[in-house]
Amino acid sequence: MNRKKVFFITIFVIAIFACAYLLFHAVRSSPSVSAPASGTLRVVAAENFWGSLASQIGGSRAQVLSVVSDPNADPHEYETDAADARAVAGANYVIENGAGYDSWMGKLLNADTGSAANRKVLDVAVLLGKKNGDNPHFWYGPDYVNAAAAQMEKDFVALDPANAAYYETRYAELQVSLAKYQDRIAAIKTQFGGTKVATTEDIFVYLANAAGLDLVSPPAFTEAVAEGNDPPAASVVQFGDQLKAGEVKVLVYNEQTVTPLTSNMRAIATGEGIPTVGVTETIQPPAMPFEDWMDAQVAALQQALGANTSMK
Repeated sequence: MNRKKVFFITIFVIAIFACAYLLFHAVRSSPSVSAPASGTLRVVAAENFWGSLASQIGGSRAQVLSVVSDPNADPHEYETDAADARAVAGANYVIENGAGYDSWMGKLLNADTGSAANRKVLDVAVLLGKKNGDNPHFWYGPDYVNAAAAQMEKDFVALDPANAAYYETRYAELQVSLAKYQDRIAAIKTQFGGTKVATTEDIFVYLANAAGLDLVSPPAFTEAVAEGNDPPAASVVQFGDQLKAGEVKVLVYNEQTVTPLTSNMRAIATGEGIPTVGVTETIQPPAMPFEDWMDAQVAALQQALGANTSMK
C-alpha cells in the first residue's frame, strides 16, 4: 500500500514539474509587444494611405498590413473577417482614421480587449481633435498628414526605443518626400487662390482649403454623397446651375463613389467645357507611396486649373 502511495505521489510530482517546464518555455517563446519574435513591429493600418506613411517610417523595422487597399472597396462599408481580427490581435500598433470613417476597426479593437494593454492605437481623428460627424477625409489635408506622420514616428520610438535613431532618420526622409506635393499645393494657392471650383463629394474639402480655392458646390450635396445618401433636390438643382453659369473652373469627382447624380454633374461639366479631375479614397495603384499618389492628383488639379485659366 505504501509503495503504491509513493509511486502515485512520484508520478504526480513529475507531472507537475513537466507542466511547469512546458508552461515556462511556452511563455518564453511567445512573442511580446516590445520584442516581437520576428524582430520587427507588427503594424495594422485600417487604410493604405495611413499604412503607406507607417511603412515608410518603420522601414525594415516594421511589418505593415493595410486592411483596405482594394480600389473597389468602400472603407465606409468594409466588412471585416477572421483574418482581420487575427491581424489586429497580434499587432503592436494599430492605426485607424476615426470620425466614423472606419468604425469597423473600433469593433475589432473592442473585441480583442485581452491585447489592449500591450498595444498602441493611433486614432487620427482623436489626434486632430475631430469627432464623428466631421469630414473624415483627413489625408487630403497636408497639415493633418504631417501631424499623423509625426505621431507615428513618436509611437514607433516609444514601442522600440533601441532603434529610435532609425525611425527618426526615416521620418526625416519622409518629410522631404511629402514636401514635393505640399509645395505644389502652395504653388496652386499662389497662382490660383480664390478660383471657384466644385466637387461631387466632400473628400476634396481639405485639399481645396489648403490650396486657397473657393469651393462653391453645395455642402448638402457633397456631404450626402459621401454618406451614401440622396442629396436634397434643391442642392441638385443648385449644383447644376453653378456648373452652367460659367464660373466654376474645375470639377473634382471621387472615382470610388460614382452615382447617377455624380455622373450627371460630371456630364454637365464636360458639356460646359469644365475640366474634371478624378481623385480616389485609397492609394491607387496600391503599391504607390502616399506622396507620389497625392502628388499625381494635385498635379492633375494644377494642370486643369492652368488649362481652364488659359482658355478664359
